[in-house]
Amino acid sequence: MRYCKYLSAENGTFLPRYALVEKRNGILWATLPMQAPQEDLNTRILGGVPIPTLAVDFEPTPLDDLHLLPPVTPSKILCVGRNYRDHAAELGNEVPAEPLLFLKPPSSLLGPKGTIRIPALSNRVDYEGELGIVIGRRCYRIGPDEDVRPYIRGYVCVNDVTARDIQKSDSQWTRGKGFDTFCPVGPIVSDEIDPVGFPNGPDAKAPSPVTVTTRLNGVVKQQGSTRDLIFSIADLLRYITATMTLEPGDLIPTGTPAGVGAVQPGDRIQVEIDSLGVLENQFAAG
Repeated sequence: MRYCKYLSAENGTFLPRYALVEKRNGILWATLPMQAPQEDLNTRILGGVPIPTLAVDFEPTPLDDLHLLPPVTPSKILCVGRNYRDHAAELGNEVPAEPLLFLKPPSSLLGPKGTIRIPALSNRVDYEGELGIVIGRRCYRIGPDEDVRPYIRGYVCVNDVTARDIQKSDSQWTRGKGFDTFCPVGPIVSDEIDPVGFPNGPDAKAPSPVTVTTRLNGVVKQQGSTRDLIFSIADLLRYITATMTLEPGDLIPTGTPAGVGAVQPGDRIQVEIDSLGVLENQFAAG
């Protein structure tokens, strides 16, 4: 399944709607209306009474012709730092002995084609292309031999935008990672890749790694495979859920490969992942 979230013009107003996505002649199309996921609070009114969430007078449309929104509504965005050895090395850091976790606020979310604002507080803002995990079922204390795939709804392209100078000056990373617009996500969520696999039992399956490619103004700057993650997706979910409950819709960017770099107003950034499309945004002074 693949799906997107977009703004639908209905009866003189704009409403957030969801649609299933298919590829037609190499182009992603929104093809069928879809009910909103359970975590999207826009599907409820005061008192918790559900309201209709399917688009009115839906017509199949290329994604490029839609006003796309972030396709996730997370209660938390739980990121993983230094999860590629080459990225840790390029910033002069040691490889962590355990997953290095930090949070971005949901207010940092931004949709495809949205403008990333470079804050006046920072003298250096970097891009970081990543594969993101979207949680589909509540999970806590996932067992060491348990298959994590049933807890994953799908995957998405993420850009973990970072005010690098602020990140380095602070003892923790909330401020440098948490500016509004610093978490572009999209264009779709898809379960049609399996970078996890499962080693045990009759359903054993090897992982199918995907490649994360980041282009700045059309030039490839990052290209890394999830086969090179220091901590695998399964290890990350077990480690995280040993501490906290993950809820449907929660977003977990899994780390960025080497090649991060600074941006300037007017720069165009693209994060592309196999079968997930291209997340494109532009930077502007904020």
